[in-house]
Amino acid sequence: MATEDEHATHPDIAAMLTDQTSACNAARGAIAAGGEVQVSDREVPHWMVHGIAATRLKWSLKRGLPKTLGLDEAVDILARHRGEQLRTGTILAADGLSFFTLYFDATGTELLACSGVQRSPTPSTNDSLEP
Repeated sequence: MATEDEHATHPDIAAMLTDQTSACNAARGAIAAGGEVQVSDREVPHWMVHGIAATRLKWSLKRGLPKTLGLDEAVDILARHRGEQLRTGTILAADGLSFFTLYFDATGTELLACSGVQRSPTPSTNDSLEP
């Protein structure tokens, strides 16, 4: 039976976000503001991770979503890791307005890329009512 000390721990994600893509700064800010970070312990094939990212990019370009951050860069970076196993993670901003996808090597110790989506806050119905 493995002890707690034998289990690998995830490194400091904020420290790993070192400008791999244009989304890294915003992702660091989301973590600093209390965002929730999750990293998968499961390895997945490159084709799956790259395919999902490329499809998201295609749809965001088709729909003209200007709030997508670093996705084009992430797709390019992931293309260089063909045939490898990868891991993914997510950051959900505390305010719920930003969501980031993290792309790691198979061990989860090297952050390859980061992409994000930022939504504009929607006014509540109470905000639009006059006093």
